[in-house]
Amino acid sequence: MRLRINEIFHSIQGEGTRAGLPCVFVRLTGCHLRCTYCDTEYSFFEGGWMSLDEIVAQVDSYGCDFVEITGGEPLLQPDVYPLMSRLLETHALVALETSGAISIDRVDPRVIRILDLKTPSSGEAARNVWSNIDLLTPNDEVKFVIGNRADYDWAREVVARYELTRRCPVLFAPVFPCEDRSGLVLYQGGLAPQTLSEWILADRLPVRLNLQLHKFIWSPMTRGV
Repeated sequence: MRLRINEIFHSIQGEGTRAGLPCVFVRLTGCHLRCTYCDTEYSFFEGGWMSLDEIVAQVDSYGCDFVEITGGEPLLQPDVYPLMSRLLETHALVALETSGAISIDRVDPRVIRILDLKTPSSGEAARNVWSNIDLLTPNDEVKFVIGNRADYDWAREVVARYELTRRCPVLFAPVFPCEDRSGLVLYQGGLAPQTLSEWILADRLPVRLNLQLHKFIWSPMTRGV
């Protein structure tokens, strides 16, 4: 068994309910979506093949009990399932960040499944697999990346329709306007955290504001953090 791996690195978890914790990230190569605000386009094609033993050995070398599998879209590679099983044997926390455009029915419920439901401004909202919501447990999380007011209104309606906050933590993340160090804007737009916060407060939504801490700690385009 082997997987095409874009990068494995030890950093601070920047998102979710466990933001701020040290975490080992295993980023898999490949994605079938092309979200307008994607900040990891380098993961679409870059990467090399590694066996499960090699991946687990590198993860273990950091001596960290929290591991997150991400991408790209990690569920595109079938051998990710045995990888998650291996990691669950030796790590206290194993998380998976997935686009929500592939069923999570084969993912071990002991894994923290972070479902990134695609909002309209992503250009990929039609790809959401809504049956995934029925599989969520309190151990999981749902994330919405919000680029504008239309995204916010859409996400608020989804939260209400599916009673998402009764199922698991729900996170609203503003699109981060991303530039490289030369000042070249790599994707347009962005939403001020203050604006999103004010919308959440005005509507009394029991959701969590989700800022990408790693983009405040390091340059937003820094890899391996």
